Amino acid sequence: MARQNSHNEKTRARAKTWAPGIDAAKRPAGLLIPDGIAWITGRLGETLSAWAAAEAAPGRLLPWVPVAFGLGIVGYFAADGEPAWWASLPLAVVMILVACLARRRPIAFPVAVALAAMTAGFAVATLQALRLGHPILQHPVSSALVAGFVEVREERERSDRIVVGVQRFEAAGIASAPHRVRVAVRKGTAPAVGSFVELKAHLTPPLQPLRPGGYEFARDMYFQRIGASGYALGTIKVKSPPVAQGFWLRYASIIDGVRDALDKRIRAVTGGDHGSIASALITGKRDAISGPVNDAMYVSSLAHVLSISGYHMAVVAGIVFFLIRAGLALIPSLASRQPIKKWAASGAIIAAAFYLLLSGAEVATQRSFIMIAIVLAGVIVDRAALTFRTLAVAAIVVLLLAPQAVVHPSFQMSFAATLALIATYQRALPWHPDSDSSLGRRVALWGVREVTALLLASLVAGLATMPYAAYHFHRLAPTASSQICSRCPWSRPL
Repeated sequence: MARQNSHNEKTRARAKTWAPGIDAAKRPAGLLIPDGIAWITGRLGETLSAWAAAEAAPGRLLPWVPVAFGLGIVGYFAADGEPAWWASLPLAVVMILVACLARRRPIAFPVAVALAAMTAGFAVATLQALRLGHPILQHPVSSALVAGFVEVREERERSDRIVVGVQRFEAAGIASAPHRVRVAVRKGTAPAVGSFVELKAHLTPPLQPLRPGGYEFARDMYFQRIGASGYALGTIKVKSPPVAQGFWLRYASIIDGVRDALDKRIRAVTGGDHGSIASALITGKRDAISGPVNDAMYVSSLAHVLSISGYHMAVVAGIVFFLIRAGLALIPSLASRQPIKKWAASGAIIAAAFYLLLSGAEVATQRSFIMIAIVLAGVIVDRAALTFRTLAVAAIVVLLLAPQAVVHPSFQMSFAATLALIATYQRALPWHPDSDSSLGRRVALWGVREVTALLLASLVAGLATMPYAAYHFHRLAPTASSQICSRCPWSRPL
């Protein structure tokens, strides 16, 4: 109890720090214009003070940490030159120590946490760029001999594309060979992931922005360790590998094989665009969908359904959770003695993880998996998960693994839509069915609430992602709901 009273006193002291300097009770009855302005500014200061006190209260700083962390990463990308890691890393360590020492100070602590998160984000981005450093092709090569393992295979509408981890590179005038190259090949000729291939290709350096401030193709390729791109010349030869495959290549080969098998099976049973859409929802492969269907789904604001993100992951985890728990509940002796709800949550996490790997593990899918995993982990340990905190943890994890994602439209649109929906639904809908109302009235009211909730979700998510879609893709959907997706099929950088 003493500890709780001390905690409340600290909270009140923190709120008093931002207390406005004008007392509304002492305001004279007849206000002159200057007094009215002072009263308005006082009320505004009072409101801002209350907001600041609430956001700095215990447990409320966490959602702001990924914001500051992301700003630090943005600072790295905005720098004119490459920052020195030996300067950014010690600075981040010092600021984290300062934040730990200032944890009992109501004003200094939030400021120190923000600075620590910003410097940490800057340092993480610097170290990521240092870790991924690799040679970049400096001038076009008309014919280069490339031999290596196929690490990525992409099926597209008119051609396929592969990423080759270079084992041997022969080209005139090239002193340092790129580690990975991305090559376009004829439709249907791309070898399987894990194959060792030898080919001749026309290669060019990574493409620079087509206009000032445009999409940074070279930046994305750099963080994928791709030093050149181009197209294949002639036949692609599949040969016996001179060295054994590494762990990650074996993993990529297995996952790609499973995706291909599922894709072929689905499209063999259900042909045409129906099978292509079904395959896209399971395997994440959207390139087989025809152009007219893509355009129709865009115009009807349904194209976000094809981008595997939150609700897809929730459906998979929810179905697995329900089936496991319902199946175990049919055994009374087991259900009455064992925590079958926790078992079901564990199974749902495993199923969601497999779906994450199977669908390609895009940024939106990573965010969805992390948030659902936190909720299910809360079920396992008998703790309630707070949605704002799960979103903050998901953002921190994604940025730690791939800090370059903060400048990518997939990250921005996914988290913007999710944050807007959470912020809106924290207030909930303005009415609730009365407990003493008739059944018919309650059913009707529930139906109205559901329809209103769907419309509100589309409107809020669309408004939240609209600026990012306009900036990155120079295109807006006819209705707001189609902006929910984080990486929609029609969203291609110009």
